[in-house]
Amino acid sequence: MFPRLTLPPKLLKQTAIYVAVWLVCLADWMWWRSAETWRVWPEGLWFALSLPLSAYWMAWAGWLCRFDDGEQASVEALLKLVRGQFPAAVMSADQPADESAFLVRRHLVWSVAAIFLWQFSVFFTDVLGLHGARVGLATWGTVSLFFLGLVWVVWFVEKASRLYEERRYARRHQGQPQIFEFARSAHRATHDDDPDGERIYNPLDPHAWYFGRRQRKLNQSLSWLAGYSFCFLIAFLVFTQIGGCSDLYEMPAGGGQQAQIAQAVKIQKLIKKKFVVNPFSAISFKVPPIDEIKLQLQEITQHAYTVGYGEGSGAGFAGGTSKGKVRFLRLEYSGGDWDQDMSFFSGENMLREYALRTKQKTNDKEETRTIAALRAFPAEKSPPFVYITGERNISISANEAKTLRDYLIDKHGMLFIDNGGSGNFHNQVLVMMRQVLPKVSPSRVPLDDTIHRIPYPIPFLPYVAPHGGKEALGWRVDGRLVAYYHPGDIGDAWADGHAGVKPEITEFCYQLGVNVIYYAHAEYSKWLSSRMKK
Repeated sequence: MFPRLTLPPKLLKQTAIYVAVWLVCLADWMWWRSAETWRVWPEGLWFALSLPLSAYWMAWAGWLCRFDDGEQASVEALLKLVRGQFPAAVMSADQPADESAFLVRRHLVWSVAAIFLWQFSVFFTDVLGLHGARVGLATWGTVSLFFLGLVWVVWFVEKASRLYEERRYARRHQGQPQIFEFARSAHRATHDDDPDGERIYNPLDPHAWYFGRRQRKLNQSLSWLAGYSFCFLIAFLVFTQIGGCSDLYEMPAGGGQQAQIAQAVKIQKLIKKKFVVNPFSAISFKVPPIDEIKLQLQEITQHAYTVGYGEGSGAGFAGGTSKGKVRFLRLEYSGGDWDQDMSFFSGENMLREYALRTKQKTNDKEETRTIAALRAFPAEKSPPFVYITGERNISISANEAKTLRDYLIDKHGMLFIDNGGSGNFHNQVLVMMRQVLPKVSPSRVPLDDTIHRIPYPIPFLPYVAPHGGKEALGWRVDGRLVAYYHPGDIGDAWADGHAGVKPEITEFCYQLGVNVIYYAHAEYSKWLSSRMKK
């Protein structure tokens, strides 16, 4: 017999307060995260508190969770909790326990603690930029969470239905202990023990009228499986997609004209070294004229202080906000290596160069979004462009193709596609775009196109390696580029180390990246301005 111990009421209150704040932080991190990053640290500290709290609960579950009446008492306590009878549930738990009930309670505490620890690990890898680890933890953690919850649902329904049947047998066979003991050992739902004239609605009771008269246990199990799967799906959508409606994209406020960045030519005089020669020396030495100098022309790029579009002041765009920033969103897709070069800070380096060259406000970190997440962005607060790269396969569903089509046309977005290293990816891009825009054919983007001239004039298409050719392709809708395809792994030139290419190639790759990002934001700004005038 285990000692008689009580549930710690102070720990319950502290845990309830922690969970309430934890849910707010989780919602902010998943749904309301924007260009502001100052909230990450206090939220991270709060998430980190789940470690000592989980450890304390697990230690408590190791020797405090014990009942006198075994699993039956455990189920009764849970049933009372479901009915809202919390004090009665606590009193039911305030009893000594046998070993089986002790194990059930311990596993329950461990299961709940695993959810908080899993969430903290995903948050931690996201903050550190370990995107591959984050995706793996999020994916497998979600799958594990589904089956973990399913195990508990099966256990709870089985124990609860058995408890209801035992009570029914006990009422029908009062004074017959042999039959009652048989009922406790053989859990069954037959036609013979139907309650006379009683219509049962409780889904935990296998004799509920909607389970029928044949194969009641099977119908009950299938019903609970379908109900649990539906609830899990709804929760998954809430946490991954529906909340994305608050994930707004705001451009930096400002204005300017679509013009090339100003350049100035500065003449730097380099005077050759002058030698003092002894005229009485036996060595013949030709003394250069004193006034002889050599001029060297050096072209220095002078960044314009106002790069943007619209009538606002400062570097930015009409339709932007004071808190807005240019952000780099990478698109997650199935079938390939969507996170290529991400660990080498490709997108972050491009953001840094864009800020340096345009003087516009940019986010510090590269971000990722799934295709489905694009549906949640409102039309006037959508990202002007999303970046997609890789070298393997691209697999999108018909629903994802429609999502991309709506993003490009209805929300005036743009795809910046980069071939990360194979001819196969080139073909995958063409197939994907046929799914997204079946009525639009790709065409070559010439060097005199706006996207190749503003703000930097690009003399040739820079690339690391011509995996998909040496010319950029574009898909246009009403004259606007809705998709720009670079065939030569431009992201590799942005990454740390720059793939070993020449400095001038790296420079042109950065300039082209600035042009594409600027083009997408300028076109989006024009569209917003036209909508405001209507």
